[in-house]
Amino acid sequence: MNFDLASVDYILETTRSVRKRLDLTRPVDRETVERCLEIAIQAPTGSNQQGWKWLIVTDAALKAKIGDYYKQSWYAYAGLATRGAPGEAPSPQMQRVISSARYLADHMGEVPMMIFPCVQGRARDASPAANAGLYGSIIPAAWSLMLALRARGIGSAWTTLHLSYEKECNEILGIPDNVTTAALLPAAYFTGETFKKADRVPAKALTFWETWGA
Repeated sequence: MNFDLASVDYILETTRSVRKRLDLTRPVDRETVERCLEIAIQAPTGSNQQGWKWLIVTDAALKAKIGDYYKQSWYAYAGLATRGAPGEAPSPQMQRVISSARYLADHMGEVPMMIFPCVQGRARDASPAANAGLYGSIIPAAWSLMLALRARGIGSAWTTLHLSYEKECNEILGIPDNVTTAALLPAAYFTGETFKKADRVPAKALTFWETWGA
């Protein structure tokens, strides 16, 4: 099969974390998300367990409660994150990221849809291999979901700060104790036409061949 590589590369290179450009007033189409989930579960999963679960929340009261916990967690995190470099101002790019993240924290409870990618099982403190397999069984599917949504004009962002209040959020949403929530994806149609590539260090500068440092 011949792929349209230009279109594939375009989606991959312009799937940004969408925060300020989430349309908070436009409902997200349920059938579109369900189609994207069908695409997402074609992703690989450890031992072919297929232990993924997806919790989708559109109820305003539930979103507001989760949004409050997310906001508390973000402001606590932001306060800690800025203590390490006294007198050193963030770069212009980092200032934009902080502003964008603050906006999302302030409006998380208003997003049209929250998607919680979950996986059966819990992390084990002393088992790196088991933990890698656990998260490796949901993250590829969640990323496929984000790409599929992006191709249909729906933006999202990988967020985890609500997990500072995992127990409280699980109680609100009825998530069982034997299930791990990997992320909270706010989902909404994005405003504007599209996104551009981000500034990144060239891959060659980050890549070693055969041995570390080579």
